[in-house]
Amino acid sequence: MTDEGGCKPVAVTHFFLRTRNIPVDAVPGCRATRPSLPFAVSQVIVMRNYLILFSFALLLNGCGAIDYYFLTPPEDTAQELFENARGFMQDKEYDSAIDSLTKLNDRYPFSPYATEARLMLGDAYALDRQYLEAVDAYDEFLNMHPRHESIDYVLFQIGVNKFNSHRSIDLPQTQLAEAVESFRRLVSGYPQSAYREQALEYILKCRTLMAEHEMFVADFYFKSKSYRAAWTRYTYIVDNFPELEEIVKIAESKAKVAYFYAQETDNDSKRHPSKFKQYFDWL
Repeated sequence: MTDEGGCKPVAVTHFFLRTRNIPVDAVPGCRATRPSLPFAVSQVIVMRNYLILFSFALLLNGCGAIDYYFLTPPEDTAQELFENARGFMQDKEYDSAIDSLTKLNDRYPFSPYATEARLMLGDAYALDRQYLEAVDAYDEFLNMHPRHESIDYVLFQIGVNKFNSHRSIDLPQTQLAEAVESFRRLVSGYPQSAYREQALEYILKCRTLMAEHEMFVADFYFKSKSYRAAWTRYTYIVDNFPELEEIVKIAESKAKVAYFYAQETDNDSKRHPSKFKQYFDWL
């Protein structure tokens, strides 16, 4: 097929026409083609187009992506932290509950949720068997809210957690003595409390352990032939734990034996003084 001028259409390159100073329009019925671009250049153009589209998408998103990746997310509100902690408590995830409640108390100490959060923090520590931490949390609540309606519960929990922190008969019994003090404060200050009867039972348990500790120490002195020290400890049990009748009876019997050996030891010392004593008479 030919054009009106009788010429067959030909594909003429820009380079061919420019080298001969022939305008493209000067060749009737003929079409000019652009030179093909190298592959690398075409790839750059494609990437540029993708970059433009991506930038446009970011603009449409209203800078949301920038906020997501580069800005610090907002902190949870007091209500959110409290609700999270309550959910964790129900699921028995006490570590997570402690974390949420601690954040609430630190960030929002005067929020409407702060009071209940402090009380719940003590419960979370207690259920997680962190007894001394629980005591600290309850003590803080007691100091900050001395007239709160749940003070009898707080006193009870302080005593229970101090009782639970007791580890061994051969260690100091300071926690047990402090537990008894807390229980007695509950019994005397809140006679109508629902925790009163349990507090009385715990007082008996604590004092029994304390008496057994004294007996343990007294027996140690007796076995070490420190009879006067043993007698002193046995006598202390008789004088200070009168409600523990069985333990008192045992202590009385052992006290008599210890006193007998203590007197015998003293008499032996008088009858058979040390051979070295004569060298120190002049002192």
